Amino acid sequence: MDEIVLTVATGRTVGTRPSRRLRATGDIPAVVYGLDQEPVTVTVEWPELRRAITTEAGLNAVIQLEIDGDRHLSIVKEIQRHPVRRDVLHVDFIRIDPDREVVVDVPIVFVGDAEEVTNNDGMVDQNLFALTISSTPGNIPTEIEIDISALTIGDSLRVGDLVLPQGVSTEVDPDDAVAVAMITRSTLEAMAADEEAEAAALAAELAEEGEEGEEASGDDGEADASDE
Repeated sequence: MDEIVLTVATGRTVGTRPSRRLRATGDIPAVVYGLDQEPVTVTVEWPELRRAITTEAGLNAVIQLEIDGDRHLSIVKEIQRHPVRRDVLHVDFIRIDPDREVVVDVPIVFVGDAEEVTNNDGMVDQNLFALTISSTPGNIPTEIEIDISALTIGDSLRVGDLVLPQGVSTEVDPDDAVAVAMITRSTLEAMAADEEAEAAALAAELAEEGEEGEEASGDDGEADASDE
């Protein structure tokens, strides 16, 4: 994996208005903290930040932050975005030790095709999209794959079914569902409609048989009366 180096500038003025002016020029206000060192307020250029977090590792990319000539191993801890425009408002970087575990969220990705589920008009619902794991920086996986090809309707895959790389652990409940194979709502509605149609047809058939029975009883009564 190529080393990611991101140069940031110190000495920015803290506050809402200065931060707004920074963002207007394409810079993003940020802070660097962790490893029992004092937090440092910095400024990062958005194009460079975007380059750093759009690798395969995504937000879990290990970044060498260059601050006033010194390099600090770090990862992005949090990105604050505007609730409507979704542009980046602020970034938190946390310093990390290459030999100490960090806690990060890693995406869960489905592999394989659940053909039996599809053939039965079902779908695989993903309940968990990311897993919180503990790992040293060098062992953080890009993603965690889970094979759904053997699923059938009613089956589920849970956190305990995930195969984690060596040196990676999680404290998430192993019984938490990751994927559930289920019948789709449209299929359930179609099945309910079919059942209603069958019930209506059966009711009509029974009613018709009842009418025929009453007519037959009436004919017998007339015949008995004429015999007398």
